[in-house]
Amino acid sequence: MSIKANIAGIISLLVITSTIGATAWAEDNQHELVEQGKALYAEHCAACHSLSLRGSAHGNALKGSAFLEHWGPKESMELLAYTRVSMPPGSAGKLDNREHAAIVAYLIEENRKEARPETPLVTTAEQLKAIDKDTDEETWETWAAADTIDEAARTRGGFQNRKVENFRPVTDAQLRSPPAGDWLSWRRTLDSQGFSPLDEIDRENVDDLKLAWVVTMKGGSNQGTPLVHDGIMYLTHPGNVIQALDAATGDLIWEFSYDFPEAAKALGGPTRNIAIYGDKLFMSTYDAAIIAIDARTGKQVWRTQKADYKKGYTHSAGPIIGGGVVLSGINGCEWYKEGGCFITGHDPDTGEELWRTSTIALPGTPGGDTWGDLPAELRAGSDAWIAGSYDPELNLFYIGTSQAKPWVAASRGMTPAERALYTNSTLALKPDTGEIVWYFQHVPGETIDMEVGFERILIDNQDDRLLYTIGKDGILWKLDRQTGDFVSLKQTQAQTIYAEVDKVEGHVRYRDDIMNAGIGDRIEACPGIYGGHNWQASAYSPENSALIIPLHQLCSDMVGRKVDLEVGSGGYAGESRTYAMPGADGNLGRLAAFDIESLEEIWSHEQPAMFLTGALTTAGGLVFIGDLDRYFKAFDVETGEQLWQTRLGAPLHGYPITYSAKGKQYIAVPTGIGVFRAMTAVVSPDIYQPTGGEALYVFELPDR
Repeated sequence: MSIKANIAGIISLLVITSTIGATAWAEDNQHELVEQGKALYAEHCAACHSLSLRGSAHGNALKGSAFLEHWGPKESMELLAYTRVSMPPGSAGKLDNREHAAIVAYLIEENRKEARPETPLVTTAEQLKAIDKDTDEETWETWAAADTIDEAARTRGGFQNRKVENFRPVTDAQLRSPPAGDWLSWRRTLDSQGFSPLDEIDRENVDDLKLAWVVTMKGGSNQGTPLVHDGIMYLTHPGNVIQALDAATGDLIWEFSYDFPEAAKALGGPTRNIAIYGDKLFMSTYDAAIIAIDARTGKQVWRTQKADYKKGYTHSAGPIIGGGVVLSGINGCEWYKEGGCFITGHDPDTGEELWRTSTIALPGTPGGDTWGDLPAELRAGSDAWIAGSYDPELNLFYIGTSQAKPWVAASRGMTPAERALYTNSTLALKPDTGEIVWYFQHVPGETIDMEVGFERILIDNQDDRLLYTIGKDGILWKLDRQTGDFVSLKQTQAQTIYAEVDKVEGHVRYRDDIMNAGIGDRIEACPGIYGGHNWQASAYSPENSALIIPLHQLCSDMVGRKVDLEVGSGGYAGESRTYAMPGADGNLGRLAAFDIESLEEIWSHEQPAMFLTGALTTAGGLVFIGDLDRYFKAFDVETGEQLWQTRLGAPLHGYPITYSAKGKQYIAVPTGIGVFRAMTAVVSPDIYQPTGGEALYVFELPDR
């Protein structure tokens, strides 16, 4: 057997297919290719076939007499063709030509000394013409026991990616005013209103809704938001996976799976949203990168590393598009490190980082003295957990920041009297430069995890350009989005946190015991660390000029712990106990509507099960929302009357959407609870909460 000839043949494939842009390969590159194959094998193949290549109960041996007896008489290009169409199991197409070629080169090298002369595995360039054709090679498995059959079956999948035909690029004009049947951004429109103009499903017929199709999703915290464009759904799964499906039938077109280090995934791995623009999809990854994917084929176009995941950086929320720029925040800012927390803007065509703006006021900059004497590397927090909003007329990007970390001020060597800019703020930035045009800090010096880092909803009320947001404390804020000036606020539920809430100036002041709490002191708070309000987004209904807001009626006790003030330390450093809000009569879930002008409550619905999805409003006079008890419900936006419900397989999660495909309106909602289960299992033990159950359910009206 001539290993030189074999690897030379594989290198010829790389040249011919031009997958790495090479024009020629010298013999010296063969060792490099084998070494690359060794690393790729360890990552993608060793789990089944073992690092030694001797096989296991889950995969055949890839070294030795049995392997050579089967593959020895064949050409190495046949082996390469086989691996390309069938490996890794269930993820065929995940590796590109170069990666498959490197793995096969490694296998050949490992078998070289054991090969007999009659088992050459030699190739010629002429055979490369058939490399893209499916192989008819028969496969044989050796079963040790019943469990090996089950394990192998779970890893097999024969689906091959296809292409989205007749794709039309998404324009700025479409993002600004989407076609009625599309859902093109996190909350459909860049103003984050969560409202659809579709009205085929309405008050009169919503009770006729039936299941259209359902698809099982990857395991993890399922908080995603599907996008829909021209009848194609782009569905985000836990695990940094995206699928393109026919939105009318659920037929899969392509699947993209991003490779990430397992240590990079946090909080069960939510990927709350992706963005679409031009012919690309944009995703923020677990390992602190941002990537672009071809919306037609599901192939990665570019990848830009934003930060080092080994320092704790990660993403839970994705980007939006504003002013032709990919705009996104980052998470993992609770750890003490150089670099702090920030927002970035990227070029959609190349991935080039255009700007980076710190969300922490640094020493020597305006607001830098609001962190006391802490050096820059010990200023933590101010993450962006939720995607922002964009006003194309003002050309401003709005995003919320979370609290300072660790949670309790005493743990971070501060007091609540030190404001810690720009934490717990609304920031308005120029999308082309990242310049902060204005900021409004909702809770200065936050000290009990009462962040206000959620959705920013943009609404025009006559001549007023307004921004609405609500935090864990249940306070609904109304700001002038052009200037950042405070307009008004509303306490949407009872609270015990603040001794004073100034409705004229827009200031809040903690109780004295909260202000003076030290390390180890217990702090009681209603609402508690889960809210109030949380990531389950509100929605706007133009029909009655109301914001429909999901609320949790929960309280918590908080204790701050000692933290070493040194790089590498940090974290949340808080212990908590959550319980039902007194006076709520066991009703932990609340959905309430508030008038956008007066901020007065219009109606409210309370129930034992917490609402765990965002709200969705439609021109059919409906608001859709899902809860912990596996119910998907529709309410009348005018009255709050419940009009419909259906029970699904798992607690509902993420963000429901509505869209049209082939002339028909559909409603879609994800299921599969995430890290909230650590709390809900304690506060709602009487509600059955199955683990798993990640899926997307899609509903339609019967054909008439």
